Amino acid sequence: MRQEPTLETYFPGPNAEALAAVAALAGGQGEPYLLLVGTSGTGKSHLLQAACQAAVRAQRQAHFIPLGFTGLDPALLEDLEWLDLVAIDDLHCIVGDPDWERALFTLFNRLRERGRALLCAVRTAPEALPFALPDLVSRLAWGPRYRLIPLAEGDCRQLLIESAHRRGLDLPPELVQFIMNHHARDPASLLELLARLDSLSLREQRPPSIQLLRRIMLDRP
Repeated sequence: MRQEPTLETYFPGPNAEALAAVAALAGGQGEPYLLLVGTSGTGKSHLLQAACQAAVRAQRQAHFIPLGFTGLDPALLEDLEWLDLVAIDDLHCIVGDPDWERALFTLFNRLRERGRALLCAVRTAPEALPFALPDLVSRLAWGPRYRLIPLAEGDCRQLLIESAHRRGLDLPPELVQFIMNHHARDPASLLELLARLDSLSLREQRPPSIQLLRRIMLDRP
């Protein structure tokens, strides 16, 4: 079973400062605008969704918008300035689209005028992307920027162990080593594998084993 992303389940590794800044923003403190920059697998989407969850728990209104989905319309960004927090993922997906860029620029200004919080994530620094609207690039550079660093192997191993423990799973050292040797080591892939292992283990009433892991790995979607 997939677990909802929370700030508590984000394993920061070298990104502890970014995690603290996102937590402060979600709680209505700290900077009103933050930009997260990082490659796939660094946990950008996790942090944005977790920030919204934390804001809601604090009795604040929040909305998460993943721009990586197809078929979205720029009108999606209208009338969001009434929310306490807006989290927008995958900004790189709208680069070069004048309608989307204008909509984001307008939203940025409206949120700032009303003192609302904005949290954005992008794979590459905005100034390195071919945005058509220079004023949008300047807006995106206004607040603090955190470059998320991929977890080292030791951090990925610890993430796997801690996440399994939260699920009530006991992963012996040989199972952890098997996963690290035979599976992608980015956090998203590891957590997806763990969720599938948990589900299969519960369904068959068997403890986690290398045999179960092999079945899951051979049946990758």
